Amino acid sequence: MLLEDFDTCTDSTFDPSDVEKPIPNFPKIGISCFSKKLLDRYVERFNGEKITELSNANGKIPVYEINYKGKRIALFLSRVGAPACVVSYEEILAKGLNKLILFGTCGVLDHNIDDLAIIVPTSAYRDEGTSYHYKEASDEITVNPKYQEEFIEILKTNHISYAVGKTWTTDAPYRETRKKVQKRKEQGCLCVEMECASMAAVAQFRNKEVFQFFYAADNLDSHTWDQRSLGNDDRLDDKEKIIYLALELANQM
Repeated sequence: MLLEDFDTCTDSTFDPSDVEKPIPNFPKIGISCFSKKLLDRYVERFNGEKITELSNANGKIPVYEINYKGKRIALFLSRVGAPACVVSYEEILAKGLNKLILFGTCGVLDHNIDDLAIIVPTSAYRDEGTSYHYKEASDEITVNPKYQEEFIEILKTNHISYAVGKTWTTDAPYRETRKKVQKRKEQGCLCVEMECASMAAVAQFRNKEVFQFFYAADNLDSHTWDQRSLGNDDRLDDKEKIIYLALELANQM
């Protein structure tokens, strides 16, 4: 099968290092999310200084540096969808990043998970294509082999509702059929998103560290789709608190 045609060679016809060059003294730890409104709030709050940018045909993505409790952190927006997200990750690694914390929304497959609750993935179901270019074919991939205990302690300290378990990474959000949702639930998936398996595969392939978590948004575990806080700017103040969780973890990495 095509997805089983994995090549272990680490050199490609062109590599991220051919596109982006190392930047001296680049922050070693980064935080990224998928919400521009959320990111802009924190760039302003922490007086973020633009240090570089990522660029492609869709436009430019500024990369900022902030300081949190004495630690220098790169802050940037990730593009939605595994291929685009991975390309930006590869290129910022080439600039000098070593560790990344990535977070964004997910759809829940269990209606008992509270809206905006945090989900910490331990593995991801690989229902996408990008990860198969970085790791041998398998149904699942391990996620977050490090920092789970530290992050969960941060959640407990801040009295944040959370769940720990498997996620379903898919390339096709408009093909999350009821049959597939039920099957993934039976396989133990708590939620669905579009990037986790791929980002975990890249990190393993490049021998880098990425920690991923989600905040619960729409509910797929109902007779009709329940949008809940997905795309709701009225909850932006609540969502704003989530990046502090990433900042606290970054301070411990």
